[in-house]
Amino acid sequence: MSLVVIQVVMVALLFVSNHSFANAGTDPSDASALRVMYSSLNSPAQLTKWNSSDGSDPCGESWKGITCYGNRVNEIHLSGLGLSGSMGYQLTSLTSVINFDISNNNLGNQIPYQLPPNVQKLNLAGNGFTGGLPYSISQMASLQYLNVSHNQIQGELNDMFGSLSSLNTLDISFNSMTGKLPQSFQSLTSMKKIYLQNNQYTGNIDVLANLPLDNLNLENNQFTGAIPEKLRGILQRSNSNTGSSGPAPPSPPGTSPANRSSNRSHKSGGNGSPFTGGGSSDRDEKSGISGGGVAGIVISVSVVGAVAVIFSIKKRHRKSSTDIEKLDVQPIALHPQEERERKLSQNSSTTSMKAVETPTSATLRPPPINPHKSFNGDTISAKPIVPQNETHTDQMNVLQYSFADLQMATDRFSDENLIGEGSIGSVYQAHFDNGEVLTVKKINSTELRNPEDFLNQVSDISRMHHPNVTELIGYCSEHGQYLLIYEFYRTGSLHDFLHRMDEEDGTRLTWDSRLKIALGTARALEYQHEACSPSLVHKNVKSENILLDTDLNPHLSDSGLANLIADTDQGLNTESGYGAPEAAISGKCSTKSDVYSFGVVMLELFSGRKPFDCSRPRSEQSLVRWATPQLHDIDALEKMVDPALVGLYSVKSLSRFADVIALCVQPEPEFRPPMSEVVQALVRLVQRANLSKRLHGIDQD
Repeated sequence: MSLVVIQVVMVALLFVSNHSFANAGTDPSDASALRVMYSSLNSPAQLTKWNSSDGSDPCGESWKGITCYGNRVNEIHLSGLGLSGSMGYQLTSLTSVINFDISNNNLGNQIPYQLPPNVQKLNLAGNGFTGGLPYSISQMASLQYLNVSHNQIQGELNDMFGSLSSLNTLDISFNSMTGKLPQSFQSLTSMKKIYLQNNQYTGNIDVLANLPLDNLNLENNQFTGAIPEKLRGILQRSNSNTGSSGPAPPSPPGTSPANRSSNRSHKSGGNGSPFTGGGSSDRDEKSGISGGGVAGIVISVSVVGAVAVIFSIKKRHRKSSTDIEKLDVQPIALHPQEERERKLSQNSSTTSMKAVETPTSATLRPPPINPHKSFNGDTISAKPIVPQNETHTDQMNVLQYSFADLQMATDRFSDENLIGEGSIGSVYQAHFDNGEVLTVKKINSTELRNPEDFLNQVSDISRMHHPNVTELIGYCSEHGQYLLIYEFYRTGSLHDFLHRMDEEDGTRLTWDSRLKIALGTARALEYQHEACSPSLVHKNVKSENILLDTDLNPHLSDSGLANLIADTDQGLNTESGYGAPEAAISGKCSTKSDVYSFGVVMLELFSGRKPFDCSRPRSEQSLVRWATPQLHDIDALEKMVDPALVGLYSVKSLSRFADVIALCVQPEPEFRPPMSEVVQALVRLVQRANLSKRLHGIDQD
């Protein structure tokens, strides 16, 4: 009998165990992220069994498109369901998701910053996304397949691929990308397939030369230069394969009928990858630079023992498949931007610093302003080319100007061209003969930490590239004069908008614009603190150093300049109301003191007040001291907010913004958050505000 009892007990325990496991609820963080996603997608009926109520169980209830392993969400397949809205702000919680496919929907806007961090296959194709690729993609070390094709992504492809050594398929085709291919492409040591067709890329393709590629499609771009030896066979094989594997995928949102017919050899859903999910179709593995493409690849090869192939991939109007021109092996007429790049290449090919052609003899222009909107989207730009311990001036990707030319462009640094003065030096507007207008910062030579190290510091600054950081165009180092040349923003600085503009001018900033400026500036600091190696401490974050373009996108200036100036560890802004308490006491600046200064800028945006204003009553002169005790009082907040906003804001949005400020201006540096957390908090704030305005109107969120 005892044996029978034992067997019965064991069977009962096994039944209870299995029953409990089968009904185990979905991991709370996964469930919460999917509920938020459902609400952000406007609760679509096509997502059967989904709901946003607490206690709902995606794994146990078999939500459409959700695959689980145990109680963790493992795959999300939502391709081609006509979804709209956004993906929510909690996707980073989905740490077990390895396959995320939401292609061929109508999501539009920008690719969100929050994405599943450990994903191996990411398919965002055919959604009408604008802006750029979010910085978070650069941190997905497990990523093997990335497809963002058939969108409306604009601007340059950021240098963000250095850590993606597992990536084997990259599809950025059928967008509006410009500029040169990033140097970090060289780190894609597992890359087999790259699809870049139907963009506006320029420059050469040397960065692809040593990749283990099987398939490469570059057609309908504006590349120039010589084909690397190792790529000739790939391009020739691709050029011979003009067939299509099937019907074209649905045209992405916003695609004009004229563009849809060019999609025939492209499938946005997959590339024969084992990760291809529902609603996606495989790409013809042989698609490449086809002879029947919209743009011709022009190859001129000598019949008798050719030793070089020069090619030009030019964007053309629609032509027949046989309309391919032959290219004379002649010097190629370069676009002004390419001419500048050519000069930079010449300048970097010699180890001695020689003067390049003067600005007046070359057509110079600043890099185009990245058109992405940092307000509604969630993109953040990429890692820089990581500075090495030893800097070499021949690596500088900027132009060298002569002092005589800068004198001429600024009318001998006249007061009429003076934009502003600071502790580092004076800033002038420079007008060149070709119509170019740039900004010239004339550094006080007596303030330089080490004049002999000027060129090395300039080299480091030249390698910072982010859409929210002012771009260094060139430099001058002659006759004891040290100058830096930057992009010019006619709109002015944030300080001008907040403290100098008259209300009659109609230039007051809306609440939405202030959120946009805060988020863009936070991204710039995140880039410098967490993407640059070693971390770059700005040391002079203030509203005067936040320049605004015509779309009110912020651009942080003076980045890297603190390293040029002697005694900057005393802090460049400790007496202006921006300086962190520990910087004033110890004389040491850190990333945490930058966070504090950014919090003060947020207070400026919130209140419209200056960080220190001696014209106010003594108890209100220090903005931080006056505002901090009131940041968690909802009634006080409405009294503190800038009167220029005339009530056009959400009270909850004010409160959430104030919560971020309170974290940043903590007296103790160890309690201040890193800038990446600040960025995420601001992104969530913006997404909630946008969703609320779409669903309820401005007063509810």
